[in-house]
Amino acid sequence: MDVVIALVIFIIGGIGGFFANRLLSSTSQEQRKLAEQVNKSEAALDQYKLDVAEHLSSSAKLLDQMNNTCQTAMKQMQESTQLLQKATTVDVEGMPFFSAETQQQLAQTATLRHQKRTDEVPEALTEPPLDYSGNPSGLFADKKQKVTTAG
Repeated sequence: MDVVIALVIFIIGGIGGFFANRLLSSTSQEQRKLAEQVNKSEAALDQYKLDVAEHLSSSAKLLDQMNNTCQTAMKQMQESTQLLQKATTVDVEGMPFFSAETQQQLAQTATLRHQKRTDEVPEALTEPPLDYSGNPSGLFADKKQKVTTAG
């Protein structure tokens, strides 16, 4: 009887061990999968941090370049303003708007245009326009016309 009880306990223990192993091995597989996912996520997070740091560094360089460009533009504006202020203190009324060559060309152009207008003599029109006919049809005359009906 002891052998039978030992054999039954052995069989029950084997069945219980089988299910326990099955249950524990599936949780260990899940744990391994989760650990792999955690490792991948941490690697992706580290890469993202590097990308953000690189982006911020390039943005800082661009802002520095923009600052330098703005400072250069401000210096040029100040120099231009000073030059304009010096130029306005000079007698502006004595300075012509156009150069001498341009004024001479404008004068020649004006005289040529004036001469062309006076030289042209309009032609005398002796014929009526083409839309007038020599033989009127009487369509627009106040005469009563004969109405014809097709029937």
